[in-house]
Amino acid sequence: MRTDLFDFDLPDDRIALRPAEPRDAARMLVVRPPYRAQEQGWSAPPVFEDRSVRDLPSLLRAGDAIVVNDTKVIPAALEGTRERNGGVAHVAFNLVKRIDESHWRAFARPAKRLEVGDRVIFQAEGRVCLAGSLSAVVKQKLDGGEVELAFSLHSAFLDEAIDTLGEMPLPPYIALKRPPDQADRTSYQTIFAAREGAVAAPTAALHFTPALSAALEARGVRRQTVTLHVGAGTFLPVKSDDTDGHAMHAEWGEISEATAEALNAVRSAGGRIVAIGTTALRLLESAADPDGRMKPFRGETSIFITPGYRFRAVDVLMTNFHLPRSTLFMLVSAFAGLDTMHAAYRHAIGAGYRFYSYGDATLLFRAM
Repeated sequence: MRTDLFDFDLPDDRIALRPAEPRDAARMLVVRPPYRAQEQGWSAPPVFEDRSVRDLPSLLRAGDAIVVNDTKVIPAALEGTRERNGGVAHVAFNLVKRIDESHWRAFARPAKRLEVGDRVIFQAEGRVCLAGSLSAVVKQKLDGGEVELAFSLHSAFLDEAIDTLGEMPLPPYIALKRPPDQADRTSYQTIFAAREGAVAAPTAALHFTPALSAALEARGVRRQTVTLHVGAGTFLPVKSDDTDGHAMHAEWGEISEATAEALNAVRSAGGRIVAIGTTALRLLESAADPDGRMKPFRGETSIFITPGYRFRAVDVLMTNFHLPRSTLFMLVSAFAGLDTMHAAYRHAIGAGYRFYSYGDATLLFRAM
């Protein structure tokens, strides 16, 4: 499909730089797709409801199951000083993917300041790594500003240094407007975060609070947990003119046998599977067989969902508002319909909804 079909204009002041407080006070646009009764020869337009995240329990049914991603964001944004022949230059990095105990792939800004063999020193004002200064050597320069770094520390020592020296890897549309701060260490982490490995947050779940979780449980909505370590590729724009020319970054995920069995039982009993975020949805769709039966999964997925995709596992999707021309706007357009999502985003912009990672939410019911 043509990439420009997924374009739209977003006023700059709609981009949220801080989350709502408390988290579940955020607004939520409920989107129900058009209904067509072919035998009667009539159709109804999509329905939009302006609600709050706190209304989620009333919008679901007893016996439904929400699926959350328990990945934990690491402070993957690092500031470094490149040393070469007595000269120095400042370079910023966002870690992307761990290769082994001491090697990472990372986006470098600006990558043009780096050459293979360069040594980079990582330090942060007022913070000193317990194991001494952290450094790395540039082993490879890859496409799109990526590099491979070989760090001077490994395993838990490297993890400790990154945690000490790094900042939360805020997405570019926030980081270009303000630097990350201590508040982001909490704000950019979900209450379900347990397994370290993400370099971007599963943002739909940022809206959850213990009170909201308790209300869902009281409603009879079950909660199941999966893991998908979100990569920085989620923020990369689609640069090709056609979606067929875009390659997704692979991300590691896991669905346990117990979780797969529990979700299959929900479906068998007539309940709906509600993905909390596109990360949970992509993993569930990667693990489902053609009949929609969930299987255990452990490994990488690079699933790319665009209109025309037949959903097998997920009935309802809670997600934030996404960037124009992004793979995530393509995904929600596949889920609820391209025309429906364009209309929904026009409604949201006109109604003052806040966009992107720290913004408001949508609750999408799948187009049939």
